[in-house]
Amino acid sequence: MLISRHPRIRCLIPVFCLVVLSACSSVLRNPVPADMHLQTSVLGRQDLRIWGDQQQEHPAVDLANSDSLQERFGGIMHRQHNYLAISGGGADGAYGAGVLLGWTETGARPEFTMVTGVSTGALTAPFAFLGSAYDAQLKELYTTLDTSSIFNRRSVFTIIRGDSVVDSAPLAHMLKKYITRDMVAEIGRQYRLGRSLSIGTTNLDAGRPVIWNIGRIAASGHPDAPELIRQVLLASASIPGVFPPVYISVQGPDGKTYEEMHVDGGTTTQMFLYPSSLDMARLLKVLDVKGTPTAYLIRNSRLRTDYEPVKARLTKIASRSVTSLIRTQGIGDAYRIAALAKRDGVKIELTWITDAAPKNPGDEVFDPKYMAALFDYGYHRALDGKVWTEFDIEKIINVKE
Repeated sequence: MLISRHPRIRCLIPVFCLVVLSACSSVLRNPVPADMHLQTSVLGRQDLRIWGDQQQEHPAVDLANSDSLQERFGGIMHRQHNYLAISGGGADGAYGAGVLLGWTETGARPEFTMVTGVSTGALTAPFAFLGSAYDAQLKELYTTLDTSSIFNRRSVFTIIRGDSVVDSAPLAHMLKKYITRDMVAEIGRQYRLGRSLSIGTTNLDAGRPVIWNIGRIAASGHPDAPELIRQVLLASASIPGVFPPVYISVQGPDGKTYEEMHVDGGTTTQMFLYPSSLDMARLLKVLDVKGTPTAYLIRNSRLRTDYEPVKARLTKIASRSVTSLIRTQGIGDAYRIAALAKRDGVKIELTWITDAAPKNPGDEVFDPKYMAALFDYGYHRALDGKVWTEFDIEKIINVKE
């Protein structure tokens, strides 16, 4: 009673309670033991994902075996190759979606031999991979949804006791609506023709990027494949601390089931194309690829940023910091991809959100009006034939808008 009457001590009681709650409350999970984390399997297989930072040879085929080549890549041999990498960027993913639909409208959008996606790019990638038949769904995804369609806000006490600031159940529900068994079956069919769809997440326990072979998962025929794909897409778009991590069940070498913690792929990379260890030049030769392969990079962010004094508030500081990280990391990733492509004789075309694009007018994270405006901007840039810039590794930062 005497303590509660002291004003300075009384104001510290709520803080003390929060500290106590955070110390004795956490999400229960069964993580993979350290000595087993390199030997886990998913859906009973070990060939459905690779470490994104590990040098690995192409796991799918013997390049010296013509029968193996025909079996795995028959649908993409003796023809032109076009690749697509879609970056992270949150609500700015509406730009890339608009570009794809405008590109369709021109009649010049190619079928992509390979598609990769990270974060918001992971949500776009399956639709881009399957082509214009899925354009209407992609447009709906980026022009009609709002913040409440993506996450639910949590109370302070729930935040302290939990693993994130918000609950991503609405996004998980949305993925179940869009990523259907029929869609997964079609992804699997395209994989068997030789086309590739890959999504990046971050294994937070290991602190390393993971590249998931979505096509191979889809083609596995496993009844849990659609749900695993949805989990991977959700994880790739889950900003750590803000969105809850996705706990993916894996099997250890001891036969027991464990949980890996996966979060936003943008935590480790904003976009990727293929492993640097892949002998791409040789692969292109043995596949008899016609012409010069072209890789299109959709950068759902701005190359430059405006000066804007930041309010001395935690949310504002954190938001500005994350935005800066996404922008600068994405530029670095584009340079890395360009250097790799130059080595292998692959042409790079890049698009990004220019200074002329609309800006988010308020504090709403997923503002449908802003996203619709940005979608329209990307759409009309593609329609006008002004969306792509050939990536000159020495000039890109100084490129005129």
